[in-house]
Parts: sequence; C-alpha cells; structure tokens
Amino acid sequence: MPQLLLELFSEEIPARMQGGAARDLERMAAERLKAAGLTYDALTTFAGPRRLTLVVEGLPAATPDREEEVKGPRANAPEQALDGFLRKTGLTKDQLVERDGVFFAVLRSQGQATAALIPGMVDQIIRGFPWPKSMRWADGTLRWVRPLKRILCLFDGKVVPFTVADGSPDLGGRVQGIETFDATEGHRFMGTGRPLKIRDFADYRRQLESNHVILDVADRKLRILEGARKVCADRGLALVDDDGLLDEVAGLAEWPTPILGDMDPAFLSLPPEVVRLSMKTHQKYFAVRDPGTHGLAPHFVVVANVEATDGGKALAAGNSRVLSARLDDARFFWDEDLKTGFEVWAKKLEGVTFHAKLGTLAERVERIAALAREIAPLVGADPDQAEAAARIAKADLASGMVGEFPELQGVMGGYYARAFGHPDAVADAVRDHYKPQGPADSVPTAPLTVAVALADKLDTLVGFFAIDEKPTGSKDPFALRRAALGVIRLVLETGMRARLLSLATTAYDRVDEGTFQRHVAERRAAGGSFAAGRATVRNSNGNDPRAGDLLAFFADRLKVLLRDQGKRHDLVDAVFALGDDDLVRIVRRVEALDGFLATDDGANLLAGYKRASNILRAEEKKGPVPTGEPAVREGALAQEVALILAVAGADFEVGKALETEDFAEAMRQLSLLRAPVDAFFDKVMVNSDVAAERDNRLKLLGRVRAVMGRVADFGQVAG
Repeated sequence: MPQLLLELFSEEIPARMQGGAARDLERMAAERLKAAGLTYDALTTFAGPRRLTLVVEGLPAATPDREEEVKGPRANAPEQALDGFLRKTGLTKDQLVERDGVFFAVLRSQGQATAALIPGMVDQIIRGFPWPKSMRWADGTLRWVRPLKRILCLFDGKVVPFTVADGSPDLGGRVQGIETFDATEGHRFMGTGRPLKIRDFADYRRQLESNHVILDVADRKLRILEGARKVCADRGLALVDDDGLLDEVAGLAEWPTPILGDMDPAFLSLPPEVVRLSMKTHQKYFAVRDPGTHGLAPHFVVVANVEATDGGKALAAGNSRVLSARLDDARFFWDEDLKTGFEVWAKKLEGVTFHAKLGTLAERVERIAALAREIAPLVGADPDQAEAAARIAKADLASGMVGEFPELQGVMGGYYARAFGHPDAVADAVRDHYKPQGPADSVPTAPLTVAVALADKLDTLVGFFAIDEKPTGSKDPFALRRAALGVIRLVLETGMRARLLSLATTAYDRVDEGTFQRHVAERRAAGGSFAAGRATVRNSNGNDPRAGDLLAFFADRLKVLLRDQGKRHDLVDAVFALGDDDLVRIVRRVEALDGFLATDDGANLLAGYKRASNILRAEEKKGPVPTGEPAVREGALAQEVALILAVAGADFEVGKALETEDFAEAMRQLSLLRAPVDAFFDKVMVNSDVAAERDNRLKLLGRVRAVMGRVADFGQVAG
C-alpha cells in the first residue's frame, strides 16, 4: 500500500525541543489521519538539528465511501422540528426514510483520494505546531521554531503539489510560500551541496546517510557513545557517562564525530563537580576519567559535526583554549571564596529576601537551625552539630562559585566546610541537605544529614502553608510536592519514628516567632510600640490546628509514592483515617492491610464489614442505635453466640498485636472473624421483631465495626 513521506526542513532546531517535536508531529499526524478516516500500518517520526520527518506506511489510495443513518423526529412531530432536521442533513422530505413512525436520514459521502487530503493536513500541522518558542518571517503569517526552508512531500512515490503560504510576495506582488518538492539536502558542510532527489523513505534514509546525515537520534547516540569510548580507550582512558548530555549533543550534530581533547592538569585541583559542570553546561563536553585512580583525567571529549582532515587536532586545540578560559574563571571563584568564609556569607544572607512574607534567608537559616536541633535526637544525631551544620548549610548561596554555578549549591558548601575545618559529618550534612530532590535522587542516611535535610524541607512546607501558598492543580511554584515527598522518603528510608503533627507544630512555632519578631521590628522602626505577646493556639492534642492541612498534603504525596510501588491509594486513606501521623507505622499498616485484602478471608471479611456498616447506617437514620457490649442471651442462635465470642477474642488479640506494631498478626486475628461473620449473616436476621434481640444484634455489628476499625477504616477501602 502507498507510503507518505514528509520532511519539514528548517534552520537549526534547538536540541532540547527535538524530542518533543517528534512526539508532537506523531500525535498531530495520527489525529488528522484518523479524522480523515484514513487507516495505516505504521507511523514513525524523526527529529534532528535541521529536519522533522514523518513516514506513514500502509495508507490507502483513498478514503472509503461512507453511509451514515441519522435518526430524526417522529413522523407526527411539529413541522418546525422536521424543517430543522432537513436543514441539518441537507435533504428533502421525500429523501427521508420512515420506519416505525420515525424519520431517518441516510447520508452518503463519496470517498476522497488520499493525495487530495494531504495538503490540508500538512498545512494544519505546520500552522498549529506547538513549539515552546517560535519565530515569524516574511509578513509574519507563518510561525516555526526557525525559518522553514523546504517541504518534501511524497505519496506513493509522487510529489503531492501544494504551497504553504508564508505571505512573502513575488516580483509581481502575488503572495508566495513554501512549495513542496521531491528533494532534500545533506550535511551543511560535508554533503554534495546539491539537492538530493528522493523516491521513497528507504531511498531518503540511504541518501542522507551517504551525505553525512544520520536521521535517527538513537543511531546518533550510538555513534557518539561508540566513538567517544574508542577515542578514550585509545589513550587508556574511560568516558564519564552522562545520559542528559548525550541526549543534548545528539541533537546538535547530524554527523557526530567525537574528538579527544587535552586540558591543563592543574585544573584538576578544582572540585570535580566544578570541572564537569564547566564542561557540560558551557561547552557540552564529556568528562574523562583515569581507570586506575577513578578520578578525572586532564582530558575531555567534544562532539564535532564534521570529520576533520587532520583528525580533529585543530578542533581539539581550539576547544581546549575555550575550556581553559572557563576553568580559569572557576578557579578564580574558588580561590576568592576560600579567602572569604562562612561569616561573610552569612552576613550577606541578611540582605537576601527568601519571601516577602517569610523574611530573609538569614531568618530562614535561624528557623532551620532551631528545627534541626529538635529533630536531631529523633534520628540519633548530636543536637549541637545539627544546629551548627544547619547554620552554614545555606551560606554557599552567597559564594562566588554558586553565583556562577547555581547547580552546585550544597555541594560547594560541603567543600568549603571541609576547607574551613568543620568535621566531615557536618560537611556531608551541608553537601547533602537538599537531597532527595526528586524520585530518582538518592536518600541520605547519615543521622546529621537527615536532621538538617528534614529541617530544611519542613521549614519550606510549613512556611508556605502558613502564608497560604499551597500548590493548586498542576501549579507548584515553590516545589512543595517535591519537598513533601523528600520528607516522606527521608523518614521511611531511615526508619525515623516521629509524629508529623508534632514536627509541623514545632516548625509553625518557628515561622510564627519569626513573623512576630519582624512585625515588632517594623513597628518600632516606625516609632510605635509593640507590647502585645504572640498568641499560641493549640488543639486538644497540643498540636497546631494548621498542621492538619499539612498532614492531608503528606497523605496525598504518600499515595503517589505507594501507588508507584503498586499499592492501592484507598488503603492509605483507610490508615490515615485513624489519625496516625507516624509515617513508618502508617506504611507498615498499609502493607499489612494490602496483604490481608489480597486473601479470600480479607476480601470476604471486607464484604461483611460493609454489610454491617450499611445496616448500622440505615438504622442510624431512624434514630439512635444501641451501643455497648452485646450479651449472650438465653435462647440466642448459635451463630450469634459464636460471633460474640469471636469478636471479644479478636478485640483482645488485635489489641496485643497493635501494641507491638505486629500488624500482620493483627490482620491474621481479623481473618479469624471471617467464618463467624459469614455464618451470622447467613443464619441470623438482625432486624428481629423482638426488640431485645434486635438491639443486641445491632450492638454486635457495632462491635465488629469497632474491632476492625482499630486496624484501619475499612469504610474507606474500595470493593
């Protein structure tokens, strides 16, 4: 069946946009083919530095003829209804079909040649393409990421002739545009320089490669990796893998050619992160390591877009000079920072606003330091060291190096802490206190680091919640979801036993104290007085009432984390409903509940719980429901007595298991209720005509619900 080949050729497409452009082209083409009624066997897109390519295999030569039956008004409907239906369908009354007293319109449409549909589809794709940034040219009627130069469009081996108007006039004043051709061009420098006449996709791909253009980004990546590893291996070196950089450079060169360059070994005295970031961010170079020492080697790999006649020597030398200039700047910042120190940086933070409603960075440091001191005993860290580490954790934000390389915040603080004689544990805490910064980031486990990291994230969360800057929808400008997930991962992976509400209350106290002191200072600076004290509001548990909102936010983030691990989100709701705020205990409950509900006993007992709850809810609507302990009454049915005894035993055993946090045992004890509950509902009528019997049985169902509710709120469980 026919093949469609489309190439949109332009000036350079930014590497960061190419992957998204390929996906958007695939989506838009598929949507328009479907809307036109065209089926196909395969649709593939490619993106590179100067071209977007679409190939669709197995298209029909034309769309099929269509016949559609549309139901209309009844035959005895008012004339206005019939007239409206005729206008809608474009038919006359005698063309309608009457069946069972209802009019039907049979609409027939002739199939269209696929080649006739392609111009409109391509024009729509080009004009509606969702580039993150785009530009206009000619009279500005057309937008593309960079000026669009040529359109190759072949269907069944023949050019589909059309023009995408760009508003540019010809010499006669007529509006022109970009016409379609059956030709493309190869590499800007290494190609023939002549148009390449194309027959089909196989010929297109072959001719491009013979003209030094690799179409598929996966092939470009492979060429870069294999070439880079080879030039390193030839010198006894090893490449430092960097997937992000590989993705980027694969979008910069149509014929990527790795070249090994040299740099001054003296630059290796800089922190390796500085060297690698200078290479990657500014120059797009790969770092190289010495396999023997596992440290960086004084070399780099640059990916050129040409095959140089001298083997790349001149290119390597030129790139080495550029890199040296960058690293000279980095060395200057490093040397100057070592002359400055934490005290000067801390003073600078007093003049840097963190948020207008939350004060300066210096005030934030004070809050984090106080929090870290209180968290330290919970994780087995020294409170004095935790406070000391927190006080210098943000100082490197005022350093020259972090000003030049913001990505190195924390990392440089760790280096400076060691350079200025702080203990290794403190330096590590400063270095890693931002972690984890995402789901793929590692979680620190050193007690001191955990204390500072938790204090940092809790202050962020509580601060922005306190000023009502919570995430809404997909918007989260202060990365609060990431901070909450970071807290959860820190707590779970270190096994920290702490009450979130208590920690949040402490954090709220710090924020409130800072706000109060700031108001006092502002009032006094204005010449007034401020004698009133700061009011403290607590609920019956001694927690700040505002902490409840934060706990619900943590519950939502925990659902996301556990869902990614294959757990059901409704189980998190069922456990959080108990009011527990110990994350470690919550997750253990969820895991035990998940395992329990996966068994037949668990599934059937859940059904029994819901049946009991439904009966109790129905009775509660009528009036007060009897509560208390059910009695073993004379003449009671055996199944009723058996359930009374089973519930009493389960209550005792579940209580023991919960005291030792043996949730698996608690679930096992609940599973023993399955048989007596089933037998009860099979043989016993709850709404007995005898009032005493009815009351006793309602008490029994209440006890079943209460005992199960000690483990989780089963009413929150779906199923």
